[in-house]
Amino acid sequence: MNWIDLDQEYLMNTYHRLPITIEKGEGNYLIDEAQNSYLDLFTGLAVNILGHSHPYLLKKLEEQAHQFLHISNVFLNKPAITLAQRLIEQSIEGKVFFANSGAEAAEASVKLIHKWKKQQSEIKNGIVVLENSFHGRTLGSIQLTRQAGIYQDFPAADYPVFETNAHDLEALEKMFQEKKPAALLMEPVLGSGGIMPLSKAFLEGAEKLCRHYNVLFCIDEIQTGMGRTGALFAYQHTAVKPDIILFAKGIGGGLPLGGLIAKTGLDTLFEPGDHGTTFGPSPLSAALGNAVLDVLLDQHGLEYGRENADYLWSQLEDLKNRSAGKVTEIRGKGMMLGILLKADEKEVKSMQQKLLRRGFMVNVTQGTIIRLLPPLTLKKLEADSFVQALEEEMSVLTGGVEI
Repeated sequence: MNWIDLDQEYLMNTYHRLPITIEKGEGNYLIDEAQNSYLDLFTGLAVNILGHSHPYLLKKLEEQAHQFLHISNVFLNKPAITLAQRLIEQSIEGKVFFANSGAEAAEASVKLIHKWKKQQSEIKNGIVVLENSFHGRTLGSIQLTRQAGIYQDFPAADYPVFETNAHDLEALEKMFQEKKPAALLMEPVLGSGGIMPLSKAFLEGAEKLCRHYNVLFCIDEIQTGMGRTGALFAYQHTAVKPDIILFAKGIGGGLPLGGLIAKTGLDTLFEPGDHGTTFGPSPLSAALGNAVLDVLLDQHGLEYGRENADYLWSQLEDLKNRSAGKVTEIRGKGMMLGILLKADEKEVKSMQQKLLRRGFMVNVTQGTIIRLLPPLTLKKLEADSFVQALEEEMSVLTGGVEI
């Protein structure tokens, strides 16, 4: 059966797909219908934080499936209540709203910010975001995403969005003074924007400005959360305390799950009917969310992931040092890495395809940056094999344009 042709015939063309059909996932590998194995350094765009078919997650999935798959959210949902309590204990005091995805989390945050700004005695309006940020593609969140190829000319939701530089505190303060926004929303590491980590000084300085000018300080942890950067949430590498935290991707263990955490004082703004979702959350997704936290917090998965990330970074830095300038930069944090090559878009795309043929799945962002989002369970031998393959493929680079 030609799955590529069937895909083209029956599914809308909203993604550039790689030409392989996946049959199953095992550990850190995906296996296609011809039984070829691929080391998954893509992890479903930061979703499969513990790899594929993790035995503990499968055990908890089966246990919940035998109880019930879905109940209306007008009933008490024990897995969801348990997960919310644990997320609060690991982040900020407040309450959780569950949804199904990161874009839905962003949508919910826009509505919550609007509810808050209506209570303020001073005029507040709009949200500040960073250049090249990504917060979703739905009509409500697409304005928050500052990438021209994504927001195009779709209808705009009726709220202002202000864009500023990711490193300039003076420009941020000027914007607060002139625009009087209600909130600032930032990714601690710009993911789709090129794996650009924000500095500790910028994050902490931005929070201080938010406190001074009465602006909500909101952190998008959709891609950076659940241990990907070495802490459960990336903001925890600093001293900041967000007002709102967005989460999704890795929390569901492979099932759709997202939401936001709102601090005390914001957590009572939503009233029945203000917001909701039929599947928010699915008991199955919530059960897997609890299983993910079990592995990360109780079974030392977080520490193991940090060790594995440190090893991968060391091997890539060694490669950079002996690459004769072909690797210009390794940037990111933890298991979220961008490899910048002295190459043009055509060469980088070709390298992605060559690595795929050799059994390594990598992503490319911003045209020329190899984006790695490995599972925390990546083994040293797997890291070694990838670095060796990358080095061998780099040997044919002609030089392109330096980034």
